[in-house]
Amino acid sequence: MRRLGPLSLKRRFFVVFEGNFRYHVDEFSNEIKFHNMPKRSPAKIGITTLEDISALILQSHDLDETLNNIVALVARRMMSEVCSIYLLEEDGRTLRLRASKGLSRKAIGRVTLKTGEGLTGLAAEERRVISIQEPHIHPRYRYFKETGEERFHSFLGIPLFDRKTPIGVIVIQTKETRQFSSEEISALSTIAFQISSIVINARLLDSIRQKEAESNRFARELEKTRRSLQNGTGPAQARETSLRGEVVYPGVVTGPAHILDERLGFSDILDETEVEIPEELRRWENALEKTRIQTIFLEKRIADRLGQNDAAIFHTHLMILEDRSFLDKVRLEIGKGLHASHAVKRVVEEYIMAFGRMDDPYLSERAADMEDIGRRLLAHLAGQENHLLDLKVPGILVAREILPSDMAALDHEQIRGIVTEAGEANSHAVIMAKSMGIPALVGVRGALGMISPEEEIILDANSGFLYIAPPQSVREEYRRLEEDRGRELHRLEEFRDLPALTRDGVRITLRANVGLVSDIDVALRNGAEGVGLYRTEFPYMARRSFPDREEQYQLYRRMVEGFGNRPVTIRTLDIGGDKSLPYFRPPSEPNPFMGWRSVRVSLDNRDIFRTQIEAILMAGIHGPVRLLFPMISSLEEIRACKSIVDEARSVLSREKIPFGERIPLGVMIEVPAAVRIASQLTREVDFFALGTNDLIQYMLAADRNNPLVEKYYDPLHPAVLQVIREISQLASKEKIGLCLCGEMAADPGYLLVLLGLGIREFSIPAPFIPRIKSFLNKITEDNARRLGRKALKLGAGTEIRNLLEKTLAKLDP
Repeated sequence: MRRLGPLSLKRRFFVVFEGNFRYHVDEFSNEIKFHNMPKRSPAKIGITTLEDISALILQSHDLDETLNNIVALVARRMMSEVCSIYLLEEDGRTLRLRASKGLSRKAIGRVTLKTGEGLTGLAAEERRVISIQEPHIHPRYRYFKETGEERFHSFLGIPLFDRKTPIGVIVIQTKETRQFSSEEISALSTIAFQISSIVINARLLDSIRQKEAESNRFARELEKTRRSLQNGTGPAQARETSLRGEVVYPGVVTGPAHILDERLGFSDILDETEVEIPEELRRWENALEKTRIQTIFLEKRIADRLGQNDAAIFHTHLMILEDRSFLDKVRLEIGKGLHASHAVKRVVEEYIMAFGRMDDPYLSERAADMEDIGRRLLAHLAGQENHLLDLKVPGILVAREILPSDMAALDHEQIRGIVTEAGEANSHAVIMAKSMGIPALVGVRGALGMISPEEEIILDANSGFLYIAPPQSVREEYRRLEEDRGRELHRLEEFRDLPALTRDGVRITLRANVGLVSDIDVALRNGAEGVGLYRTEFPYMARRSFPDREEQYQLYRRMVEGFGNRPVTIRTLDIGGDKSLPYFRPPSEPNPFMGWRSVRVSLDNRDIFRTQIEAILMAGIHGPVRLLFPMISSLEEIRACKSIVDEARSVLSREKIPFGERIPLGVMIEVPAAVRIASQLTREVDFFALGTNDLIQYMLAADRNNPLVEKYYDPLHPAVLQVIREISQLASKEKIGLCLCGEMAADPGYLLVLLGLGIREFSIPAPFIPRIKSFLNKITEDNARRLGRKALKLGAGTEIRNLLEKTLAKLDP
C-alpha cells in the first residue's frame, strides 16, 4: 500500500492505492471515500497486510468506528451491497448487529438474535461458513423488518473466533443472485481473522470482564492470606515498614497497592517437547499478527491521551515486530524443534542481553522495550490476552518495572501513584508518568516482596519514602494532609487566571517549564504566561531516529500555537550527562557532566543543529518564539551558534520558506565561565536564562543526584546568591531580558530571596504557579529587598536559611 500526502496544508487527505482500488482518508472528518472501483478478479480481493488494518484503526476513535470503516471497505472490495458485523454479547448466546454498510442505520445496535437463530446465528452455532442463494427461502432464515434485508438474494456468513470460541459473524449480502467463489470466501476468512484480533484487543484495552475482576479479587485475598501466614502476621497484627526510592515526580498519595502481574515473564516459559513444526509456525504467525494489531491500538491510545511524540515508542515496537531478522530468528528456532513460546523466549532474551551489555545507560534501558514486546507475544501465544490489571478503584501501581504497553493499556484515571523496583529514571514509562503528573518513585528495592495486593500504602514522593501498612495514626495524618492539600488546591484555583502581583502591586512574570506537547494543557490550566524553558530533548527520547525538519517544525508549531500569543522560549537540544538518545550514542566518558554535552554536541554536528534551528525559525511565524542556547561557556561558542542561525536563515530564504526573521536569541547562564564573561555576552544576545540547577552544582562541585555530596548542594550558599545578584544587576544595566529557570524558584522561601536579588521573571513547573501567585499576594517588594540585602551580608548558608525562616514566620499566614 502506498500513501501520498498531504495534498493541502489546510485540509489533509491521504490517498491510498491498493491494486486497482483507490480511496482517500479525510484527516479532519476521519471519513474514508472511494473512487473509480473497477471490477476485480476474485483472487485479488482481500486485505492481507498489516497496513490495511492500521490505515483503518488509526483513523478511528473507538471499536464501533473501526468496524464501520471496515464494513464500508469490505463492501466495496467484495462488490456487495451489504457488509455487516455481528458480535457476541458477554452472555455468549446473543449476537448484536454492531456495524453495517447497506442495512438501515436504525438497525445497528438494536437487532439481536440468539446463536442458532437465523442464518447469522447458524454460522456462529455451527462454527462454519454459510454461503447460500435466495436466503429468504432457507428454513433458518429470520426476517428483521428494521433492516430491510428482503431485497437481498445472496448470503455469505463467516464466523469470527477468539481461538476456537465464536465471538461474532461477518455477513455479506448482494441484491443479485451470486455464488461466492472459494477465492472470495478465503479472502473474507482472512478479513474475519483480522477483525477478530481487533475486537479482542479493543475489549482488552477498554473493558475487562467482571468475571475476571472477581477472579482477581479472590486471587488477591488468597495471596494476602498466604503472605500473612508466611510472614507470621495475622490479620490483627499490624506491621509498619518504610522503603526509600528516587523521586521522579513529586506528590503525596495514599491508597491500595495495585500489584502489576508479571505472569508470562521469560522465567515462566519451560522447555517443551513433541513439537509439530507446522502447527507452531501457525501459532507464531497468529500471535505475531495479534501483537502487531495490539501495538497499533496502544500507539493510538497514548497518542490520543498524550500526543504523537509520547506514542512514538510504539513505532519502534512495530518496527521490531516487522523486522525480517527478528522474525527469521524465531522461525529458525521453531524449525529446530522448539515450541513457539520457547523460540520467542530464546530470541528475545538474546536481544535483551545484547542491550544489557551496552555501556550507554539509555541504550541498556531499551532492553525493557524488547521485554515488553516479548511479554505481549508470549501472552498471545498462551491465549491470555487479558493479562492486565483490572483497576476498579484508584490506587498506587506497584511493579518491578512498568513497560510502555502497561502505561498505554491501564486506566490512568485509576492510577494515583507509581512505584517501581527498577531504577530507570529515563524509561519511556517514567517520561509518560511525568507528563501526566503522577507522583512516582523508582528504585524502591524490595517493594514487591513486602507489599501484598490491595494493601494500604502511602507514597510520599516529596520526601522519597513509601510506607507499607502504616498504623492508623500515620494513615490519619497523611489523610489529613491530603484533605488539606485538596482544600488548598481548590483555594489556589482563584489565582490561576489572575496576574502574579505582590501585595504592593509589583508585577512578576511566571512562565512554565515544558518538555512534551501534553504539558501545554497543564501549563495553561495553571495560568502560565507562556514558556520560559522548552526542553526539546524530551520528545527526541521516545523516537528511533532524529526527526527531520518538517517533523520538528510541526512539533514546535503545535507548542507555539498552543500558547497563543504568549512567548515560547525553545532551548536547542541539550543531551549528554544524564540525557542520551537511543540512536545517538555519545562516547564513553569518565565524567560526562564535564564532557561532551549540550551545545558542544550540537556544534560538532552542525547539520543536525542547523536542521533544528531551521525548524524553530519556521515555527516563529506562528507566535512569539525565543531561541535559547544551553551551556554556553565562551564567546566563540555563542558566535558559532549565531553563524549557524545565519546559515539556517539563508537556507530558508533560498527555499522560499516563511520564517520568523526577528526571533530573540539567548544563552543559558549555568556554568561559572558564563558568569565571568556575562558582560561580553550581553553584546551578543537579547536575553539571559539563569539555569540554577546546573549553575549551583557546577559552582559548588556537588552533584545534586549523588547522596554522598547532596548536603553540599545548597541553593542558599552565599556564592550562589552573589552570582545571581551580579547577573540580575548586569541584565538590568544592559537592558536585556533575564528569566530564572530552575527548581529553586518553585519554593516560596527561595523565591522571596530571589525577588530580593532583583529577579522578576521565573520559569517553573506549571503546577507550582498558583501556589507562587498566592504567596506573592502575601509579600511586598520591600519585604524581599530587605531580606536580599541582609542575606548578601551573611557568610554561611545556614545563617541565610535561619534568616529566611524568621522572615517567613513574620508574614501573614
